[in-house]
Amino acid sequence: MAGTSPVTLWLLNWTLHSHMASALKNNVAIIGAGPAGLMAAETLAQGGARVTVYDAMPSVGRKFLMAGRGGLNLTHSEPLPAFLTRYREAIPQLTTAIEAFPPDRLRAWCEALGQPTFVGSSGRIFPKALKASPLLRAWLRRLDASGVQFSPRHRWTGWDENGRLLFQTPDGNSMVDARATVLALGGASWPRLGSDGGWVETLAAKGVKISPLKPANCGFAVAWSDIFRDRFEGQPLKGIALSFGFHRVRGEAMITRDGIEGGAIYALSAELREAVLASGGATLHIALRPDVETRDLVARLSSPRGKQTFSNWLRKTAQLSPVGIGLLQEAAMVSGVVLSSLSPENLTELINAVPVQLTGVAPIARAISTAGGIAFEEIDADFMIRRLPGVFAAGEMLDWEAPTGGYLLQACFATGAAAGRGVLKWFTSPP
Repeated sequence: MAGTSPVTLWLLNWTLHSHMASALKNNVAIIGAGPAGLMAAETLAQGGARVTVYDAMPSVGRKFLMAGRGGLNLTHSEPLPAFLTRYREAIPQLTTAIEAFPPDRLRAWCEALGQPTFVGSSGRIFPKALKASPLLRAWLRRLDASGVQFSPRHRWTGWDENGRLLFQTPDGNSMVDARATVLALGGASWPRLGSDGGWVETLAAKGVKISPLKPANCGFAVAWSDIFRDRFEGQPLKGIALSFGFHRVRGEAMITRDGIEGGAIYALSAELREAVLASGGATLHIALRPDVETRDLVARLSSPRGKQTFSNWLRKTAQLSPVGIGLLQEAAMVSGVVLSSLSPENLTELINAVPVQLTGVAPIARAISTAGGIAFEEIDADFMIRRLPGVFAAGEMLDWEAPTGGYLLQACFATGAAAGRGVLKWFTSPP
């Protein structure tokens, strides 16, 4: 610059170098553009870090969008102490993160994005738009305004010998030198949407302990008869209660061609899965009329049948649906019992404890979520992987599971925010 003194030029160059060094010093790579990764990106950008989000898919939030197709269940309104119990063995590891970003804060966050929420009749919380797309669009606009960069079609494959991140891209292999990394690659359910569990071998090769990935909130296989399968595939069982061991839940289930699935099944899926994997099968009991007192049902079933068919008589007296009656007939056939020969007391007992033999677990690719992942003993209080300084993990990659009802997304948002805070803390006091 003509007329500029050497001292001024030196000061300008020093200032520019300082800004560039600061930006490089605080650059963070987020790998995975789901709720956990995006929340980590937002937390970091608000803290002054330079953030780039990498994802193998052509666009972000694909599983998040899929979750919103039937109404985006963000979280749940039950009191926080009860809420936390849904995380089972992972309660100690997730409590701090969820308390720092609880359901009320998640609702406020949505409101700030122009997406108000409401509490449904079941206590579940949804955006009023009942879709994920408006929320995601508003979120991406805010992330863009805060300087977050996005690099789609970047499949992470690990690190090189100098600790640089390696990616496969349509233009060939790429290397990225990041000061810190947040891994938010999801589990292994719905792999076509991006979370295929391919990271397991990469981290295991670094000595990180990984609990085996298993299907969670999943369906189960049942060897239905051809008659039952062909007639009732796709039919719902409503207003039922399911029992397995000491566990009992209310809700609905769906008959599938290969077995049974649905909300009530998902609520018991952890216990059922472990039993099936351990012994090759499990017996689930279904109460078809859980709201009717036993003595009242016995009285109804003591009425004369007259000339009615047995099925029609059951439908009228016990108010059973056709699929419920079919389920009774299926159970009777398996046990070699003639339904019409049962006493009112025994028939009542069967109606409210129909045994269904589960023979297998639905594939993980069809599960709603994943159990297993990075063992919490590998993670410090700030969600950094102890063996890999500067590498943090969040979301479904971690070894926890929860039922549907908003608990899954809540923990992904909360751990993403926690990992982001962990990175900012690490920047100020690295080991």
